[in-house]
Amino acid sequence: MANHKSALKRIRQTETRRKRNRYHAKTMRNALQNFRNLKDKKEAEEKLSGILSMIDKLAAKQIIHKNKASNLKSKIHKQYQKMT
Repeated sequence: MANHKSALKRIRQTETRRKRNRYHAKTMRNALQNFRNLKDKKEAEEKLSGILSMIDKLAAKQIIHKNKASNLKSKIHKQYQKMT
């Protein structure tokens, strides 16, 4: 266990940030999974901008790497284009 007040505070901050980052990352993964299960192009079009925005925000906050965000966006666009 930490002996200094600053170390105790750092532990609390780290845990809070870890929980927040895990929540946002999991929310993004669930949104991607829901999008991938869509069959209707019109419904996908409505959700597309929200998901892309979510991915961009997570990359900006460095919750996910910018290259991973780019790859995810690319794959989503490809899937969207294949929809009928």
